Amino acid sequence: MDQAELFQAIRGRLYGAVADFQPPPPQLLNISPYLGMSLLQKAIRRGRTELALKAAATLLQQSPERLWRRLACIAFEDVGLGDLDLVAMATAAMAGKRTRGPLGGEWAVASFLTSRMADAIKCRGADDLLLVAENHPDFETQRLQFGFSTIKELTGLITGSEPLPVRALAAWFLLGTDRRPSPRLARRSGDTAALFAALAGILPPCLVEIAQEGHRRSGEVLPIFVALLAPQLQPDLETSEPDEMPPEVMLGPVPGWVVDLYTRPGRAALANFIDGSTRTARWVRLRIPPRRRVTFLGTIVFRLEGQCVRRRLRWTTADELRRLTDYECNGSHCPDATEILQLARTDLGELNAIRAELLEASSHAS
Repeated sequence: MDQAELFQAIRGRLYGAVADFQPPPPQLLNISPYLGMSLLQKAIRRGRTELALKAAATLLQQSPERLWRRLACIAFEDVGLGDLDLVAMATAAMAGKRTRGPLGGEWAVASFLTSRMADAIKCRGADDLLLVAENHPDFETQRLQFGFSTIKELTGLITGSEPLPVRALAAWFLLGTDRRPSPRLARRSGDTAALFAALAGILPPCLVEIAQEGHRRSGEVLPIFVALLAPQLQPDLETSEPDEMPPEVMLGPVPGWVVDLYTRPGRAALANFIDGSTRTARWVRLRIPPRRRVTFLGTIVFRLEGQCVRRRLRWTTADELRRLTDYECNGSHCPDATEILQLARTDLGELNAIRAELLEASSHAS
């Protein structure tokens, strides 16, 4: 079965699933598209279907291209190996408005995917693999060397027996690091034909096709990392468990965890917090250079609240990648994040108070 036949079959399954789904009436929120994207993804992670649907409806009205791009990202970043069939259907839905029309229209498809993703078992292993490959100190040599490696050398690494983050880095460089620029990786153009030919030699054809189409639609490396992770999965050892969730505070129509590093009010709240008197703020000011403080603390807060999922697929490789990301991928000024994670968890209430003040001031100004 070639790619066209595979996705024709997937679209058929999607059509049947959407036809059996009753879309709820869309409810809109008075929030920016940036808060809408944050709410959509984090509500899906937490299984908060009602909030996720409100975010999806708001984005569909305000910025539909952002909605579809974010749903494609969520499929590979958050669902991944938790439900590959759902990932495939989400990928098929990204083929464009003309494809979604016969499936029931924009809201029917968007609300179906949002609801299914919110309910799905999640595996964030691909995103953690990306962060380990990009940031862990053990792979600094490969990050420097692979920019000068030949296509044959990179192909050999992908299909060989090197540690998974090394194989992921080789795949990333062969894909082309100019496609998703990273300050940690040298920029070089890739050879996607060579990459997918290498993957076809070690992975089932359907998995390669989904990865290839997922990359084509999203432009991201995560679909390739989902494919690389798949052979590591041992179904007989899987379990599904909820993450530990910090206490939640509603800030008007959205929870505090929406106001994160990747939103303007979120960055402002982090900057104000760092200037404060909490133990977390003092720790950050003492150890982290001024220009890196907001990004550093925002990343720590993300590990505590932003990446939390209600139904996380637990398996050995994904658990280890998550541990490495949480504790060992935070830069040379923080080789072990155990202490700062504990401090920040204790001080999240103060951060939420600052978030609330900023959002209230912003609403009055507008």
